Amino acid sequence: MPEPGNSSESGFESEAAPDRPDEPEHDKQGLDLAKSLAGRLKGMSPVKPVKRRKRPRIDGAQISSARPDDRDPQKLTNTLGRLMRDQGWEVDVAVHSVMARWSSIVGPEMAEHCKPETYQDTELTVRTDSTAWATQLKMLAPDLVRRLNAELGEGTVTRVNVQGPHAPSWRKGPRTIRGGRGPRDTYG
Repeated sequence: MPEPGNSSESGFESEAAPDRPDEPEHDKQGLDLAKSLAGRLKGMSPVKPVKRRKRPRIDGAQISSARPDDRDPQKLTNTLGRLMRDQGWEVDVAVHSVMARWSSIVGPEMAEHCKPETYQDTELTVRTDSTAWATQLKMLAPDLVRRLNAELGEGTVTRVNVQGPHAPSWRKGPRTIRGGRGPRDTYG
């Protein structure tokens, strides 16, 4: 009976070199196949390396440096400040911050009875809850303008428009008379 390691029927011949016992056994057919493929590839043209395309530089500002620039991470306050400056929102944001701190500017008692409503074209409109407070605020308007300009910057507020409480409407019901004076026209 032939030995399984030296079988010529399987097509594999395993020869271990007696002088090199730790060398692995090789398949002669696989070695022949590799040699023939290498011979065929030898005659072919070599594979060209893929060229990497460089990004075009827009200008010299795209070059990275050790100094900080706009591409570096920024603090949120700096970014919001630049956004407000670019959009022209600085005055509006400052006025709204004053409206939020209204009681600290005019005092808690006056803030209880009057509220800022709108700011448009350097004019601040303030609504009061009674005509007495409207009169009081009209007398204090020049001082209020000075305080607001000290907070916001000179020339931000030029006029304080004081309005009294909303008057009730006497128009009730489906039938009204145009030009009528409300309940006063029934008094004798």
